[in-house]
Amino acid sequence: MRPILPRLLAAAAVLISITASIATFDARAQTAAIPAFKAVDSMEARVQGCVTCHGQSGQGTRDEYFPRIAGKPAGYLYNQLVAFRDGRRRYAPMNYLVAYLPDGYLREMAEHFAKLRPPFTVHETIPADAATLSRGETLATVGDRNRAIPACVTCHGAGLTGMEPGIPGLVGLQPNYIAAQLTRWRVGERTAADPDCMKRIATRLTDAEIHALAAWLARQKPPRDPSPESSNLVRMPFACGSQR
Repeated sequence: MRPILPRLLAAAAVLISITASIATFDARAQTAAIPAFKAVDSMEARVQGCVTCHGQSGQGTRDEYFPRIAGKPAGYLYNQLVAFRDGRRRYAPMNYLVAYLPDGYLREMAEHFAKLRPPFTVHETIPADAATLSRGETLATVGDRNRAIPACVTCHGAGLTGMEPGIPGLVGLQPNYIAAQLTRWRVGERTAADPDCMKRIATRLTDAEIHALAAWLARQKPPRDPSPESSNLVRMPFACGSQR
């Protein structure tokens, strides 16, 4: 008869390997956004078209151009879905995905992701020297009064988690995504409801300042509570159509 101990050790090794593989798969399911849901008739099933790019819980993926959408204000997410559906914001896969969805459906999708609070994923940063990061921090936290550029935190919140109902959080976004969106606003490829405050701000930023902002913002750690701040129109520097 073969000794029992070696066989038990071998079985234990196999079990540990299987357990590790399952844990790795679960982690990859979030990172790689592998579709997964328990019930067909559920919101989780209905948003499977979203998770391939944005992550199973809306936490984002390693792709730098697909942003985290979890925890952002429902009003903001809804506005973006409508903009993609109606062609005011252009990205072919998104335009196709929501082309025939009614307002009520889009609002439910937005509310679903707005309620989620998955952990923040760790993203790579872009190279930036001390002077560049200092300029980015100044623009984000103080602004440039001489050029009528308000601080990002004025509207996007002290923790950069956004403001209800329509201003998104910036924390957790990848630098190239931030730079791309600011550039699109500056050249008119991305717009918001009038008065379009972001276009007003972005058109005053230089390429170097967009790079500085993207580099600094992407380095900020998320606060303990990533929820958006309550609406506060009084502190906003000028009228913003997204806050209606």
